[in-house]
Amino acid sequence: MKVCGVRGAWIKPCVVRGAWCVAMFGVLGCQARANNEPKSGASQFNGRTAFTYIEKQMSFGPRIPNKPGHEQTGDWLLAELRARADTVIVQDIRHVTHKGDTLHLRNFFARFRPQATERVLFLAHWDTRPMADRSMNVAQQRMPVPGANDGASGVAVLLGVADVLKAQPPGNGVDLLFVDGEDYGDFADTNDVLIGSRWFGAHRPPGYQPLFAVLFDMVADKDLQIHQEGQSVAFAPEVVQRVWRVAADRGHGRQFVSDVRHAHRRSCVAAEGRDSRHRRRGFRLPVLAHDGGHDRQGECGVAADSW
Repeated sequence: MKVCGVRGAWIKPCVVRGAWCVAMFGVLGCQARANNEPKSGASQFNGRTAFTYIEKQMSFGPRIPNKPGHEQTGDWLLAELRARADTVIVQDIRHVTHKGDTLHLRNFFARFRPQATERVLFLAHWDTRPMADRSMNVAQQRMPVPGANDGASGVAVLLGVADVLKAQPPGNGVDLLFVDGEDYGDFADTNDVLIGSRWFGAHRPPGYQPLFAVLFDMVADKDLQIHQEGQSVAFAPEVVQRVWRVAADRGHGRQFVSDVRHAHRRSCVAAEGRDSRHRRRGFRLPVLAHDGGHDRQGECGVAADSW
């Protein structure tokens, strides 16, 4: 894992807007499928407002499971989602680490038009890593990751999308999933990482099969460049092409670079979705994921493609 949270002070609201265009392409795609013309409300996403959501999360300190900042952030996030979404499902998770510690975690699953059968899924993790063990600065490697970029940025984009969906309900169903416990442990031992993702995969709504999913993680770097990911290009090329086309049309071609840079291998619906498809559970889901260069491995139990 490349830890970039220490660069939080460099984040720009304009970059957050660039990531937003990807999310709104999915929302507008649902509206088109429902034969609805996109309305002007689709342009209501406010990058500066989204940036304040990053600042709010940072005000709680690191969001490390079982720490006060984590609990306070979760309470704030839940209140924000309940004020916007039609339905919010809280998945309470009790995870015992390989050291015997019990982590108290929460996934938040916010749904717009929950009765709709055709749906898209957007997701981000809201926890932060206890140690910046991949920092280039050796003195910082035992310090917690602040998580402005790695954690808060994806949450901010999804909250900005929630603002738009509250003002203009989508034509079809949209789900926003905020997963917990993604960055806690050692990625060489998958027991204590990707916890919320695996939990959601095992406890998703009956028959839940979105058209596709997009993960937002580390999407507010000062000089953000999002490259296409090999597994996604191989298994969900039409989704990748549409995302990059919309980004270019909206003037974000510099951030969305049309070449393949990474080929991730981790399998999980709610993190960066490694492995092309997971047939054992019969859950096949194209997942687009930008994670700022993370290259984590390990089985998560469910899901599909990433970028």
